Amino acid sequence: MLDRTALILAIIGGLNWGSIGLFGFDIVAWIFGGQTALFSRIIYTVVALAAVWCISLLFRQREEYTETDKY
Repeated sequence: MLDRTALILAIIGGLNWGSIGLFGFDIVAWIFGGQTALFSRIIYTVVALAAVWCISLLFRQREEYTETDKY
């Protein structure tokens, strides 16, 4: 559950960076009142922590499932 949440937050952060790069528009700042607004800074921090967590996904072994695990 934590992996999936972190991945979703990292994707949201990536989409926000994409909108900044392509259009010069910061979605988080627009929604929450500017880049220096407290809630915007909290969102930026949570997304950054999620991205750091997602780094661990690169180095984990994938679980192998057998036929009996499906049922």
